Amino acid sequence: MKFKLSFLRAVLVGDRHADRVVPPSGFTAQLTLFAAAAMAFLAVFALALSLAAGRLAQRWGDELARSATIRIVAPLDQRAAQTEAALRILETTKGVATARALTDAEQQALLAPWFGPELALDTLPVPRLIEVIENSEGLDATGLRLRLSAEVPGAILDDHARWRAPLIKAATRLRTFGWLSILLIGAAVASMITLAAHAALAANAQVIAVLRLVGATDDYIAQAFIRRFTLRALLGAAAGTILGMIAVLLMPSAAEEAGFLTGLGLQGWHWLLPMLIPFLAGAVAFIATGAAARRTLKELA
Repeated sequence: MKFKLSFLRAVLVGDRHADRVVPPSGFTAQLTLFAAAAMAFLAVFALALSLAAGRLAQRWGDELARSATIRIVAPLDQRAAQTEAALRILETTKGVATARALTDAEQQALLAPWFGPELALDTLPVPRLIEVIENSEGLDATGLRLRLSAEVPGAILDDHARWRAPLIKAATRLRTFGWLSILLIGAAVASMITLAAHAALAANAQVIAVLRLVGATDDYIAQAFIRRFTLRALLGAAAGTILGMIAVLLMPSAAEEAGFLTGLGLQGWHWLLPMLIPFLAGAVAFIATGAAARRTLKELA
């Protein structure tokens, strides 16, 4: 069965006589509608996960690449002096946009999730932290480490490179897994629709034999099945997509203090992407049903 524009137009427009070949109800109808709706619902979440992981990877790459931290590990009576010395070095270091020492309140807030809000910093050997923000030129971490080791022996530079790369790699892989999940969902839809179409064709074997006797071509017969299953997949996927978008909309909004799990929703123009899912499901159903019809009609010949 060669693909023709006239054939595609006939499938989309339909033929009320040809549509009678396919039973309007039965388990194949419910199976196709349910499978398309369920898979579209899952596809919306897979898409949201993939896009959120992409945003996370970009944010980590942009923010962490421009920041560094210096820890002043020194006796309490020397900590303030070494902190001032490190700040003076940073003032003359190329590539440093800003540098400031965190206050006791800020460091206490960083440790509060583990030690509680009532933690007294003077009871623990907590190093003083210096936040360093790089400019567009970038920071020479090796050269800065040499200067700090010579002039501030208690200073330890952490440019976040050691743990930034694994985080970005994990977020990138999570995004890849999201897109892979969408492909697997599409393959599952194609498989289930193929089985449903094959069952419908086999159940109507006697009807197909009679149609052939009265002069109906295989293209005419296949057209009826392709149209019916394509519309079923399209309607089912549309319902599943709407439910999925509502579920994503009801998820908690992104918040800096809550992290990644509250940022799984869609943002901006990304809300338009799930609207493509029903059309993709219809295209998958069109191709899968066409292949199943072509193969089954040959078997019934």
